[in-house]
Amino acid sequence: MSFVLYSGLGDGHTEKTGHAGNRREQREVERPVREEVGAIEVILRPPDDADEASEIEPERTHRAEMDNPPTMAPARAPTEEGPKVFSGPRNERQIAVVKAFQHAWSNYRTFAWGHDNLKPISQTHHDWFGLGLTIVDALDTMYIMNLRQEFDEARQWVDTGLSFEVNRDVNLFEVTIRVLGGLLSAYHLSGDQMFLVKAADLGNRLLPCFESQSGIPYSDVNLATLRAHSPKWSPDSSTSEVTTIQLEFRDLSRSNNKKIDILNYVFENRTGKKDDDFLVDDYRVAIEGVIGELVRETPNEHHVYIGELINGKEFKPKMDHLTCYLPGTLLLGYKHGMPESHLKLAKDLLETCFQTYMKQPTQLAPEITYFNLHGESEKDIYVKSNDAHNLLRPEFIESLYYFYVITGNKTYQDMGWTIFNAFERHTRVKNGYTSIGNVKNVLNTRPRDMMESFFLGETLKYFYLLFSDDRKEIDIDQYVFNSEAHPLPIRSH
Repeated sequence: MSFVLYSGLGDGHTEKTGHAGNRREQREVERPVREEVGAIEVILRPPDDADEASEIEPERTHRAEMDNPPTMAPARAPTEEGPKVFSGPRNERQIAVVKAFQHAWSNYRTFAWGHDNLKPISQTHHDWFGLGLTIVDALDTMYIMNLRQEFDEARQWVDTGLSFEVNRDVNLFEVTIRVLGGLLSAYHLSGDQMFLVKAADLGNRLLPCFESQSGIPYSDVNLATLRAHSPKWSPDSSTSEVTTIQLEFRDLSRSNNKKIDILNYVFENRTGKKDDDFLVDDYRVAIEGVIGELVRETPNEHHVYIGELINGKEFKPKMDHLTCYLPGTLLLGYKHGMPESHLKLAKDLLETCFQTYMKQPTQLAPEITYFNLHGESEKDIYVKSNDAHNLLRPEFIESLYYFYVITGNKTYQDMGWTIFNAFERHTRVKNGYTSIGNVKNVLNTRPRDMMESFFLGETLKYFYLLFSDDRKEIDIDQYVFNSEAHPLPIRSH
């Protein structure tokens, strides 16, 4: 029995024969041209004005070697932050996204104001943390879209209605990326110090999570009692969650001229002091591990995907939609000096993610996609009934955004426009937008009556920026997006 592995090097592919533990043998094979929806046009068509590689290459930068650990220079004074000026929508596609946002926002305002999420079909609300997630998550989206009236009203609620004296457990990761990140982004874009004051209050209430004996933060904390603990279902915290939040805490500390170097605290407790550039090295090693252990290619249509390795042994040929953020990350890494293998994987994964949309009758991707590994399916891409839901997620739109911004290829805008219209057809309802339970049947999508805050905070924001005529509307050389699509300034120290 044999199945195809992915080498990530040049145009070569690796074939693995026998059991998973056998030695891999590499051989060059010729990839057949496929006639899938949009696949060849999307990946191989050059930009209108230049070749993609020539667009990317001049922007690649190399890390400077530093002999001494960096010291924290004073952060800019709050008066120097913002306000950044945005002109609002400039073309029909951006106008359509703004109208979608206003439809979602006006119904949230009517039926769920001050609560976390809107339930648009039952015309009520759902609370997860009781922190008005949709309002805080959407602050910078409204500011970027130049929706000043909506922004000002939301700003007023944050000032007078948002209280962190909430006697319930909240998740450190989710609250950091959504609320802390949302407040910091609103502060940097608008220059309004009220947002920074709120962010500092929240940041202080999250700090008990870092008082664990291991140095790895607890996953949950009660914002009122300040008691932190591990997740109820496991004694362990997710390493991906507790390391991604370093972005918000570093920005908070710099904005307040206070040193809260959470990431170094975590890593030094677990691994000891490393060189200043250890994150770049760790990233490179991690991607090499992904390429070597998790990337596979389907036998017939040659879809490249990232599977899961259960307990380090059992490979499962499934990929969550969440993974579709990775093409954009890989391309961004290539822009900053990562090897060609990262660019190749980025392009291949982007194509596969697009096909997870295009192969469904609704042209919306499922939450989880399975891939043909041993000939167990007649199709190379298939979806199980329990995984056929779509939650209005942003990850693939995020990757399209990075591909468009870095390469200038407008084909990526066209891909996004196709998906945006699919959202309009199948998830828009009278009182907002709803996640759906079935992307496999246009006549039976099974609406789930939930509009998550990230639909306004991430999905529509990335759509809006993807369709911008100005690729530097948010300059990715000056801003970095956190895990919830909140742009924070890149600092030189």
